[in-house]
Amino acid sequence: MLVLAGMLLVALNLRAAVTSLGALLDEVRVGLALSGMMAGFVTTLPTIAFAGLGAATPWLVRRLSPARLLVLGMLALTVGQVLRAVTGSAVVFLLTSALALAGIAVANILLPMLVKQHFPHRTGLVTGAYTMALTVGTTVAAASAVPVAHAFGSWRAGLGVWAGLAAVAVLPWLPAALRARTAGRRTARGAVAPRSGIRPARTRLGWAMAVYFGAQSLSGYAIMGWLAQLFRDSGFRPQDAGLLLAGVTALGVPIALLMPTLAGRLGSLRPLVFALTTASTLAYLGLAFAPRGGAVLWVVLLAFGQGAFPLILTTIGLRARTADGTVALSAFAQSTGYVIAALGPLLVGILYGATGGWTAPIGFLLVALAVQTGAGMVIARPRYIEDER
Repeated sequence: MLVLAGMLLVALNLRAAVTSLGALLDEVRVGLALSGMMAGFVTTLPTIAFAGLGAATPWLVRRLSPARLLVLGMLALTVGQVLRAVTGSAVVFLLTSALALAGIAVANILLPMLVKQHFPHRTGLVTGAYTMALTVGTTVAAASAVPVAHAFGSWRAGLGVWAGLAAVAVLPWLPAALRARTAGRRTARGAVAPRSGIRPARTRLGWAMAVYFGAQSLSGYAIMGWLAQLFRDSGFRPQDAGLLLAGVTALGVPIALLMPTLAGRLGSLRPLVFALTTASTLAYLGLAFAPRGGAVLWVVLLAFGQGAFPLILTTIGLRARTADGTVALSAFAQSTGYVIAALGPLLVGILYGATGGWTAPIGFLLVALAVQTGAGMVIARPRYIEDER
């Protein structure tokens, strides 16, 4: 129960530092005199950090216990969020944001491995629980960052308050971290082998997982970055457009719990892959041709389609027999996937700026969805990364 509580607390922190900054980006840009280029870099920094630092996590796991890594990761997140909230330098703000994101990147990779280690027979249920916690943290941070900033009279409070939540997430892992042996040794509960012979980059399954993760993340980040603007262009008031965007993440909370449970019970994931594709396709077409008339319906369909995120997190555990395989597959799928995901908001913005409308951006998202579906067909069949070495 302590491990589960620790995982849920960590999951609450996995996007709060990102979405709180997104909600206050204009205030931060003015307060630190960020150039347009630097402000744009700030918005792409999460995917860059998740890709680069996530790839290094298997190397770290071979030298430190998972508990110690999580303690270090949450401490980095805590310190990074505090320092970026008090600095007056744009460069220091970027560096401390990178420090905070480094902690998130490590935790991103470790959580699927911990599910495999501690809850091998409840993969779907536990993955659903921590994915739901992640979604709740994402939604609450996005919704409350501005009110907190207004209450304290500064954007710094709206960013810095989340450091407290990260500090709390350290506590459940301290006992295990203090008991852990020196780097590279196994813990009593079992740890990843010092050297791993599993190379997901050399397997069809590994690349299919990475493409599916990347394609669904691409659409997710594009939706978070541009959906409110699409609704504003369709005639909605700014506050109503923001509420519609918040609806996507809010509706994602029960979906985040349901999707992994279903995935864990089904022999083949094809029905889920097709259902998610269908929902996303209908939502995109609705946004293209009737964004105002059916806005609520499109939001509901988008929320269901974004269930691809908890699905792929669950599949990482389902497609590996061991904790070793899980961390290798998790690191490759997520680090490679976030490189792909970084293109989403950028290309949507370019197409929107070039055409002045939403037909081309939505067409791009439909192409990405087709690629996602193709990769989904590969990962849908039961198989294991250890068998593909």
